[in-house]
Amino acid sequence: MSAATRKTVDVVVIGAGPVGENVANRAVQGGLSVVVVERELVGGECSYWACMPTKALLRDAAALRAARALPAAAQMIRGDLDPQAVFARRDRFTSSWNDDGQVSWLAEAGITLVRGQGRITGTRTVTATAGDGTTTELHARHAVVVATGSSAQVPPIPGLAEAHPWTSRQAASAHEVPRRLAIIGGGVVGSEMATAFTALGSSVTLISQTRLLPGVEALAGEHVADALRSAGATLLLEVDATAARRDDDGTVHVTTSDGEIVEADEVLVATGRTPNTRDVGLESVGLAPGDWLTVDEGLSVVDASGQPVGEGWLYAAGDVNHRVLLTHHGKYQARALGDAIAARAHGLAPDLSAWGRHSATADERAVTQVIFTDPEVAAVGLSAEEASAAGIPVRIVDHDLGAVAGAALHADGYTGHARMVVDDRRNVLVGFTAVGPDVAELLHAATIAVTAEVPLDRLWHAVPAYPTMNEIWLRLLEADGRDRSER
Repeated sequence: MSAATRKTVDVVVIGAGPVGENVANRAVQGGLSVVVVERELVGGECSYWACMPTKALLRDAAALRAARALPAAAQMIRGDLDPQAVFARRDRFTSSWNDDGQVSWLAEAGITLVRGQGRITGTRTVTATAGDGTTTELHARHAVVVATGSSAQVPPIPGLAEAHPWTSRQAASAHEVPRRLAIIGGGVVGSEMATAFTALGSSVTLISQTRLLPGVEALAGEHVADALRSAGATLLLEVDATAARRDDDGTVHVTTSDGEIVEADEVLVATGRTPNTRDVGLESVGLAPGDWLTVDEGLSVVDASGQPVGEGWLYAAGDVNHRVLLTHHGKYQARALGDAIAARAHGLAPDLSAWGRHSATADERAVTQVIFTDPEVAAVGLSAEEASAAGIPVRIVDHDLGAVAGAALHADGYTGHARMVVDDRRNVLVGFTAVGPDVAELLHAATIAVTAEVPLDRLWHAVPAYPTMNEIWLRLLEADGRDRSER
């Protein structure tokens, strides 16, 4: 091994996914010098194996469903989706797994890239080891940020690992449609991939130990489950996958806890995530490799006693800190953190108060998510169950989204639902969920209402344009007014 190259900068970021990129960019904009270390593709999981390719896989099917819901447009449709055309469009959004464009962006933003595996090797020190064994020793004047994300978790089901299952990476980058696909897991990844591959012509069987989409309101999961069944998917809910094996001919056999055996050509595991922290040198700062990193309000890594590790120079943002495993929330954390590091470097105290400039309050009070199933699910804030568990006196307001004029115009036979979760004491929205075709575009209005803590009496003055699906806000407020007047 050749002698290490040494470099001193203000900030070192391990991981050049969207979180690492945003930390670095905000720190550079704050006048600091930054190096990011990346062992794979610049742009990370979201660009190549998650958000972008999966949504590209789903978009053609969504457009086709929308056209089929309009009589005149439906008459023009001939045949089904061409999987290879779908894959080709997906490949454009991943740049065919080439990161040249994102590397160029780093350079234009004034961020230095070092290729290799980054490991913490001392106080404010990261050693990057390239594929050829050469090393670069990086010393940070102010901060080291771990933004290494997470990977798909393969559960310890007997025989599963030996059956060579797909994870979200293989599903998102597939170039062939399996005739039969078994999916283990009924969360977001499992539900989205069931939607995508059913539309592409695969016979999908989904096995989940919970109801479908347990992370959102049950009514949303029920709508998605009904649609998947109507599309031809088989759902085995509230059962476990207990064993798996792959025959010499490639057939996979998955046994469930109720004794059923599911045969498939491929099996996709979508049962959760594990942190990418096994090889980043956590042992050098007294932490256990492979664990999620715990952080305080300022995203400083803390030990089991809640004390900052390494006198407060070590930070963690994105999936790796296990606050919210969503790309947009990781980027939100990254923007706040990059600005806070720059503020500290210039002798200023960051504002970590609730909703403060350098805080990530939305991680706790206003998590936003769109699930691109058929139908879509859009949610922000707390579910009714979560709000009640938090001790908030809630009232729940429901309305049939299909009864709104804008939805009826949007598609014949439009089916959907919307729910407000209201803090009854303060009369403000703390949660919102909508399920139905194209409900993603309803979400940001709800997000603003939750984060701004707008009283419902003031929301009456936010007049929705007619006839759009946003009229659901008027209908929800009317339903809430009737309910309150009857009490």
